[in-house]
Amino acid sequence: MVVIWKPQPGRWAVLLNVKACTLSEIDSPKVVTFSDAILFKILVMAIIAITAGCASAPLKTEASTSGIRAAEEVGAADVPNASLHLQLAKEELAHARELAEKDEKGMADSMLLRSKADAELALLLSREDAEKTEAEAAVKRVREFRESNQ
Repeated sequence: MVVIWKPQPGRWAVLLNVKACTLSEIDSPKVVTFSDAILFKILVMAIIAITAGCASAPLKTEASTSGIRAAEEVGAADVPNASLHLQLAKEELAHARELAEKDEKGMADSMLLRSKADAELALLLSREDAEKTEAEAAVKRVREFRESNQ
């Protein structure tokens, strides 16, 4: 707990490390005194620091956009189920940007997570489809090989 008071005109005092509620119960306080000008500067710096700390950070869309790009590169647009999730990821990314512009940081972050998850799902579904197609082709080649050897 910190106690600030004005013991005399033009001076301010601050009690640091106060562990009690009344001055008679204070355990080893540290008293620091300031002039009005110095206290004013300290308060201005504190307000600036608090304001800077509360300022909104830019929306971090890299993970979502890279996931969307990766899904597009492996052909997610050509796989029906993956295409759906790719489109959802794009829409959720756009919605996250709109929310960030409205200073709804929590909702924007949540929408970004959803976008990233849908992009990853689109990527996995398109890879699954490609692997399934390769497996079916391999099975077909094995059947043809067996038939040609009989």
